[in-house]
Amino acid sequence: MPKVALGLSLAGIHGDAASLADVARRAERSGYDSVWTGEAWGSDAFTPLAYVAAVTSRLRLGTAIAQMPARTPATTAMTVLTLQQLSQGRVLLGLGASGPQVVEGWHGVPYRPPVRMTREYLAVLRKALAATERLEFSGSVYTVPYTGPDSTGQGRPLRSTMPAAADTPILIAALGPKNVAMAVAEADGLLPYLWSPTRWSGAWGEALEKAPEGFQVAPTVLACVGDDLDDCRDQVRPRIALHIGGMGSRSRNFYASLVSRYGYADEASRIQDLYLGGDRAAACAAVPDELVDDLALVGPLTRIADQLAAWRDSPITTLIVEPTDLAMVEPIASLW
Repeated sequence: MPKVALGLSLAGIHGDAASLADVARRAERSGYDSVWTGEAWGSDAFTPLAYVAAVTSRLRLGTAIAQMPARTPATTAMTVLTLQQLSQGRVLLGLGASGPQVVEGWHGVPYRPPVRMTREYLAVLRKALAATERLEFSGSVYTVPYTGPDSTGQGRPLRSTMPAAADTPILIAALGPKNVAMAVAEADGLLPYLWSPTRWSGAWGEALEKAPEGFQVAPTVLACVGDDLDDCRDQVRPRIALHIGGMGSRSRNFYASLVSRYGYADEASRIQDLYLGGDRAAACAAVPDELVDDLALVGPLTRIADQLAAWRDSPITTLIVEPTDLAMVEPIASLW
């Protein structure tokens, strides 16, 4: 089977420095290749990685994901340049467009068409990370220096004062076909969520067939280890139901659209109806066993080992495991 690197999602650790350090050290000792942080509308993705960089020496440090609308491309570049220097080049930059509810409801900025916005964001970001020339860019979303009608006219192109980090891998969280195709063309990798190792081709295959050699595919997968299979499934159902039912509106939910393309359109519609109607318990119960088994690693370790065969046979390069309990960090690593 192809070699797949093992990553660990640090979701669930918020503001507890001792726990963060403990888990990071355990992951490094257990053989994980990388640890990954994310952000929604609470903790940010980069600060925990700076802390992890200080207590580890080998682990690669990834964001899955950092929200592009939360920062200008130049701000992201400054953060990455600083963190690359502090960590001796261990950063993997995962970016995402997020959704209208978070972008406009939390960040207070307009939600731009994600394909165009991401393409321009990457162009500005790569120039800033390269640090070889003064930063200049003119696009429909970003213009640097800014020359809009409310500008002072005093902006001038600048070049980073930090050492370059042009080789920083940039991965994009994309779900829709056009955004995935753009990520394949413009980025170094893809960060899928709710990836199905058996049904991925129908949703992702056409774009991934055009991926260049070395293109990374690093899905995050929910995992629950335990002897009681039904209980393990129940542990991950709320997270799946949240994304399909609540991470977006009825008219725009990228996760519901994705699992519909997998062949679960009726199930996705029912989960959405229940979740948006306020019955979250029923929405969780409506996530069928088949869908859980498609999207998550659940049950005894021997069963998960069997499940992993399908994941390794799909075109992934890193499997980012998000365990329901951090006591599962070492047992999951033992399967590698």
